Amino acid sequence: MDLYEETIQILKQYKITANKNLGQNFLVDEKIIGEIIKAANISKKDLIIEIGPGIGSLTKSIIPNAGKTICIELDKKMANIISNRFKNEIEIINEDILKVDLKKIAEQNKDKNIKVVANLPYYITTPIIMKLLESNLELESITVMVQKEVAERLIAKPGDSLSGAITYTVYYYAIGTKITDVPNNSFIPKPEVTSQVIKLTLRKEPITYIENKEKFFEIIKLAFMQRRKTLVNSLANSKISTKQKIEQILDELNIGKNIRAENLTMEQFAEIAKRI
Repeated sequence: MDLYEETIQILKQYKITANKNLGQNFLVDEKIIGEIIKAANISKKDLIIEIGPGIGSLTKSIIPNAGKTICIELDKKMANIISNRFKNEIEIINEDILKVDLKKIAEQNKDKNIKVVANLPYYITTPIIMKLLESNLELESITVMVQKEVAERLIAKPGDSLSGAITYTVYYYAIGTKITDVPNNSFIPKPEVTSQVIKLTLRKEPITYIENKEKFFEIIKLAFMQRRKTLVNSLANSKISTKQKIEQILDELNIGKNIRAENLTMEQFAEIAKRI
């Protein structure tokens, strides 16, 4: 029985349909699952945290490769299905990932390398990625499938045409790599968008020194809120500083006054934040 037939059988057995409110689409492409597992480079030394496992299509391939697998699933029906399918092979947390104490999980598994492998719910991709990056966990990598448009921003480099506020945040914490595009016919039901598998490898050291991370990321966020405006106007409109002060800072750093947010480097943003 192939994965497509197995998925149809499970859905019929448990009389369930995909919950659109939770962004559920079931992956039925075995080739894509193989690429995810290969990219994640899973070993018996690893604790794999899978977010939103659904009926366990990806989980099934994670288990034999990992030292331990923890599945975090909000939907109780799905949690029951993977509990029945994999019994004592996994640990299940039936809770919202944004409310889970990841530090506690890390403390309980200090003997293992922690990696995240998941087909993320698209409607909360960014909050999940931000939680993983900002939790100060000893994470080794994050290998996830997300909407292609979002993926391109997550793994872009600062200064690229596709870069946004999230680009700078991710780049500070991790090195992003594209693994593969995933067509919508790889799922049932078919989503309206193309997906992409990406890998974020966490940096051992930050890309640049930042005195005040909170202020640094706040300024980046404000700068991109009006990305068609110049940096001077975006920051002045946000009231974080005066137009005169911002222009003075750019002069001191030899940065043109007409520059836009996406044309700045991490180091330039760091200097601007420091002086503000």
